[in-house]
Amino acid sequence: MDRHAWKPFLQRWSEEWHLAHPDLSPDGDPWLGCPPATEEEVQALESRLGCVLPPSFREFLLVTNGWRHAGNFVWSLRGTEELGWLKDLEPMWVEAYADADWDDEDDEDGEDGEDDESPLARSLLISLEADSGAVYLDPGDVDEHGEWAAYDVFSWRASDPDRYGSFYEKMYDFYAGFHALDRPACDTRREWDAKVEDARLASLRGEVEGPLDVLAQAARFGRDRAEFLAFQLRTLLREEAESDPLYRLLTHTDAQPSWTLDEGLFAEQVLPLLFVAHDQAHRYGGGSTVQLLWDLGPEWLKRPIGRYQALRKEPGFRIRFGNPEFDEAAHAALDAGDDEAWPRLREALAHWRPLHEDQVAPIALLADPRAARLITPERGRELLATARG
Repeated sequence: MDRHAWKPFLQRWSEEWHLAHPDLSPDGDPWLGCPPATEEEVQALESRLGCVLPPSFREFLLVTNGWRHAGNFVWSLRGTEELGWLKDLEPMWVEAYADADWDDEDDEDGEDGEDDESPLARSLLISLEADSGAVYLDPGDVDEHGEWAAYDVFSWRASDPDRYGSFYEKMYDFYAGFHALDRPACDTRREWDAKVEDARLASLRGEVEGPLDVLAQAARFGRDRAEFLAFQLRTLLREEAESDPLYRLLTHTDAQPSWTLDEGLFAEQVLPLLFVAHDQAHRYGGGSTVQLLWDLGPEWLKRPIGRYQALRKEPGFRIRFGNPEFDEAAHAALDAGDDEAWPRLREALAHWRPLHEDQVAPIALLADPRAARLITPERGRELLATARG
């Protein structure tokens, strides 16, 4: 990332931030940066530090000598005069995490038999103001391009520091986080929405990895529809999510939400899965998304939950897998027995049609224990690799 690429990226970020916070830029100048550092200032910094800065960070300083409103919990980044080693500027971080497993897991004995510095002790502190946190570059974690890995750590977060391959990757993450939180109406948002739609259509054509990659990136930018589409693909792939995205997606309190799940699609495809998880959680004395939605969710979600709960108690109840043609064919396949069930279910996919434009896969299948046993991750991928709908 050279200065010619940094400038338009940072300019766009500044303008979009101004759109989201017009009251915080009363002078009308949207630039979040500072005047650029001179080559002499950067060389003086490198002389003071005793090393050459990583390329993307060095070029960044030559575009802007500092940065404001970097991230949701990082308010500013240091310029050449404020930069220094973390152990000198904020030694309490080194002391606080002296016994942390992640801070010494890469340490090895040096040639002289003494322990090398821990990652925190050897790192360059680049954040100036942050919410009980620090952002730093590790000169002991370098790639083939000379880029130092970037990390952030916060005292209130019960997890290891997040790692990014370079300073640019960390800045891109800050940029995505700004969009996820503030969601400005701008070209970036419209571009990601267009990419999400392209990924949806590609997934229906039978593509898997490409759409998943696009949807994951779009979700970082706060495009909730992307997260729901990806949830369906991961469900068929039998992948366990690190956290349940549905509760957050279904109960967001944004004044202008980026997306709202169709009530019919929720009732027909999502609720059967949620009730399977609810039954399992209830069996082991745990909580569930269904219970949270019933207790704290909006009325439009409570209505279908109540209806579905009543339906499950009726004699002869069976899960509806989707549109009538697919539902009939899929149930017939599962009723056929072990030897015939899978080939018949695979053939039934030809009858599947999405109930809504936000549906890309028949995820309600997995609420039936017979289908859940039948559809392995490999078979789920085979279904997704089939053109459908």
